[in-house]
Amino acid sequence: MTLRPLPPNATIGIVGGGQLGRMSAMAAARLGYRCHILTPEPDSPAGQVAAGVTLGEYEDPAALRDFALHADVVSFEFENVSAEGLDLLASIKPVHPSPTVLRISQDRSAEKSFLNRAGVATAPWAPVETYEQLQEAVARIGLPAILKTTRLGYDGRGQARLARPEDVEAAFHRLLPHPLILEGVVDFSCEISVVCARGADGGYAAFDVVENRHRDHILDLTLAPARIAPETAGAAQAIARKVADALDLVGLLAVEMFVAGDGRVLVNEIAPRPHNSGHWTIDACPASQFEMHIRAIAGLPLPPAVRHSDAVMKNLVGPREAALWPRILATPGLIPHLYGKTEARPGRKMGHVTRLFAKGALPGEFGIRAALDGLAPN
Repeated sequence: MTLRPLPPNATIGIVGGGQLGRMSAMAAARLGYRCHILTPEPDSPAGQVAAGVTLGEYEDPAALRDFALHADVVSFEFENVSAEGLDLLASIKPVHPSPTVLRISQDRSAEKSFLNRAGVATAPWAPVETYEQLQEAVARIGLPAILKTTRLGYDGRGQARLARPEDVEAAFHRLLPHPLILEGVVDFSCEISVVCARGADGGYAAFDVVENRHRDHILDLTLAPARIAPETAGAAQAIARKVADALDLVGLLAVEMFVAGDGRVLVNEIAPRPHNSGHWTIDACPASQFEMHIRAIAGLPLPPAVRHSDAVMKNLVGPREAALWPRILATPGLIPHLYGKTEARPGRKMGHVTRLFAKGALPGEFGIRAALDGLAPN
């Protein structure tokens, strides 16, 4: 399959009004495209920079049809949208990635099943629909383990760590909606990810493997490139390519992985959209993840996903880190990105900063802390 390239001044419809849509719309503008956003949120981050906005719910057929009339091609910026809504959109305009890809990524059980069928290793897991099934899964997988909702979970929401047998029943009744999945805890040395793009013609480009560090279950720092063995990086890249091809992806994909203590690379989850761990590419690469996403869904050639610099990306989360904005602006070397959100709530991503280094000169721990000038966690 090939896509006829979208001509300049065509309109890309983006389902979702968050910061990923915002940065995608900014990348699309550089390539000569307009963006139209579907969101229920007035004054959304994406809507602030887009050519047009349809205010409506993701399940509202009238809003979806109105939105489709404004777009030449449609994509989405996060997984918690309606797959049925995308089906309706796909009956009117091309949608990339496809509703099928969305369905796989927004259900943890479907996602794990897909990955395992594709020959990709994951942590041990089991579907859980009843408390009896959970007890059986705990007996088979063991503790500690993580109990998760299959849908609508992100940034640590919708999950509970089971450390002791007495944790099991309370977590089962607390986590809603059911069904759930139980995942074994992986003894990992680090968390990594690969962001890759794939066109309708099978053209492919992948950014370097990066290391991700979380705080309170939310991404805090991304180090590019990851400081891992070359063979480990090669294994991660091969996995990302296998997943993208198995999905028949058209668009962007982030594959989050664990490097286990024994050196194995296990997939944690996938996200068929721009990803927080790829924000460093805006400043460290000739073509960012957002440009790659737009190029893929618009049928344009994919340039090499190369970097000209090493980088550290730091998220700004919640009121405390949002309050650091004046210091960030006054600190040479920090590249600021603010998302236009009006309210700084705990756990909410308000922006990020990037610090670049000469290629091959990513510093050690003390150097990273010094370069972020007090913005790194204590």
